[in-house]
Amino acid sequence: MSDQAEFNPTAVLKTLPTEPGVYRMFDAAGNVIYVGKARQLRRRVSSYFQKSVHNARTQALVSQVADLQVTVTHTEAEALILENTLIKTHRPRYNVLLRDDKSYPYIQLTTQQDFPRLAFYRGKRREEGLSFGPFPSSGAVRETLNHLQKVFPVRQCRDSFYRHRSRPCLQHQIGRCTAPCVGLISQADYAKDVRHVQMFLSGQSSEVIDELVARMEAAAEALDYEQAARLRDRIESLRRIQARQYVAGAKGDVDVIALERDENLACVQVFVIRDGRNLGNQTYFPKAPPGTDTEEILYAFIARHYLGRDTPAELLVSHVMPESEVLEEALSNDAGHRVRIASRLRGERRRWMSMAKRNAEHAIRARLESEASMEARFEDLQTGLELDQMPERIECFDISHTQGEATVASCVVFGREGPIKDDYRRFNIDGVTAGDDYAAMRQALERRFKRLKDGEGITPDLLLIDGGAGQLKQAESVLEDLQITAVTLVGISKGPRRRPGEEVLVISGRTGSMRLPPESPGLHLLQQARDEAHRFAITGHRSRRSKPRQRSSLEDIAGLGPKRRQALMKQFGGLKGIQRAATDDLAKVDGISPTLASRIHDQLNS
Repeated sequence: MSDQAEFNPTAVLKTLPTEPGVYRMFDAAGNVIYVGKARQLRRRVSSYFQKSVHNARTQALVSQVADLQVTVTHTEAEALILENTLIKTHRPRYNVLLRDDKSYPYIQLTTQQDFPRLAFYRGKRREEGLSFGPFPSSGAVRETLNHLQKVFPVRQCRDSFYRHRSRPCLQHQIGRCTAPCVGLISQADYAKDVRHVQMFLSGQSSEVIDELVARMEAAAEALDYEQAARLRDRIESLRRIQARQYVAGAKGDVDVIALERDENLACVQVFVIRDGRNLGNQTYFPKAPPGTDTEEILYAFIARHYLGRDTPAELLVSHVMPESEVLEEALSNDAGHRVRIASRLRGERRRWMSMAKRNAEHAIRARLESEASMEARFEDLQTGLELDQMPERIECFDISHTQGEATVASCVVFGREGPIKDDYRRFNIDGVTAGDDYAAMRQALERRFKRLKDGEGITPDLLLIDGGAGQLKQAESVLEDLQITAVTLVGISKGPRRRPGEEVLVISGRTGSMRLPPESPGLHLLQQARDEAHRFAITGHRSRRSKPRQRSSLEDIAGLGPKRRQALMKQFGGLKGIQRAATDDLAKVDGISPTLASRIHDQLNS
């Protein structure tokens, strides 16, 4: 990679082709800082280096370019797919619109088994079985699974649990499972429920109801009133679900995508419609750099959201996007079926869009109100602590352990917009005396701020330490050793009676302590940061504490390596299953000899 001083844009531009493709910009360290696609590479890349460019973001990008590489593609649609892949691989810091790579939840039906299972699944669609989705949120999946279990008692337990049952579980007792694990239902009868589940998830609930009605009438004619009553209850439950899920009778797989803006804040609402059923919605706040067109944000969001995932046959969008035909082609090629993007809507589709827009407007108002509240808290904090400037960034540290065991330090970050969770950090504390909170705090602060000295991270304006003068002195010592200035240090303790609103604040460089009024918004901000740091530390501590406790039982057995442990866990579903297993059953696992099986059984049950 060439040095930045050697990069000659004029010379490089002359060598660029005029075909469609993707370009990558590198900094002096060889890091990809921007990826873009173009219909005509030379023209698009040249636009960055024109003297007439006044956009501050573009100027900042160009100033760091030390090298440039291009990849030529056959079509602009191919370029869009490649751009999406490269952005998600390299996560360039200037590609603010396309970096998110979340996976979306599905319902998985494992039809390859004699007694299939319904399950929550997140990720790319599996080849085996049937996948239904994607759903807008995990909550929508779990709600649907809960409804299905009430109507169609198909098992949802894990295979490891299912294989080792000797009697029906609680789900059977409450009527949510027919207990195929112990043979209380035939494979043929179970298959009927599975088929109905499949039909329902495919949008054929009316057909399912018709079949159930016919079976109910037949049962009544045969004087099997108990069976008729059970079928009647199923039918009523299905009709209630229908009434709740259907959107005014229209059919088809459609995603409704509405974008609303308020200056630099953008909100996208995605409503998921499958076979006329509204499966719920999800709210997104994509980054909207100054000068970015609404259509550009929407275009980038759709590319990021759908490329590489299941895409419905039709996307309804709130704005007419330029080059939407390119995006259509890319999505169609990626999905393996025709994907249509429509913005001129009528009838039911227009009402769906109206609903999505209203939700987006509401989400923006709520977000702005929340940000205004946070801004008021920061202003009050500046006044209450008598700071020269309002803080932009607050970091709060806390320590968690159980009698010195598995000590974990947390660092949470708050800005004017609220918690900045991407910047949260945990530190596993080692090499200190058990229970020495001062030493633990010092180690965490040293690790955090040594990274800052190495150029990693952002300097906080206010450093909040959960504790009193002792913990604060550790922070003072660390910052002094590292020669870090311009950081206001504040220690917060709960006060003599440990009641909220009576917190005692100790500010570095000032004598004595102070309190803020219980109703102070600035105090509420400090409380929120402290409580969040406490929660984050405890979560990390519990996770760390549980690992050695799970480890010791199996890893301390001689002759039981990682592969054999994995085989045992897969066969018996967990440590408790292994512990309950007989020696002969243990010996049936690949790699487990009778001698080793006896050793495992004796050690786990000693």
